[in-house]
Amino acid sequence: MAGRRRHFRSLADINITSLVDVTLTLLIIFMLTAPYIQGGVEVNLPREETREVVVKEGPVISVTGNRQVYFLEQPVEIKDLAALMAPYASQRDSIPVYLRCAEEVPYGMVVKVMAALEREGFVNLSLVADPPGGRE
Repeated sequence: MAGRRRHFRSLADINITSLVDVTLTLLIIFMLTAPYIQGGVEVNLPREETREVVVKEGPVISVTGNRQVYFLEQPVEIKDLAALMAPYASQRDSIPVYLRCAEEVPYGMVVKVMAALEREGFVNLSLVADPPGGRE
């Protein structure tokens, strides 16, 4: 055996079967849980029949029943909305701004928020409501 050399073949091949299994499992988990983790401020929206909504990305402003204003889930003052909307200024004519107000919010409060947005030139304002058979 002195003259014979043993040749070992290196194991350079990577078995990716386990990696693919884990990746697909995580993908399925994320696909199933994504609809349930829609963030947002809890607002008791009014239930009304409205036109079909064409959803485009845009900032969301919420007003809760205790008149607290939220911009993208962060509590803010109405006077600070102008500064927070500055990153969207270049698209102010086309980007939709969604206003979610609780059913019990007074009309005057809704008008104040709308006026603050319109002063900054945001004209594509959409009011959000739940459909009559919406969530319970």
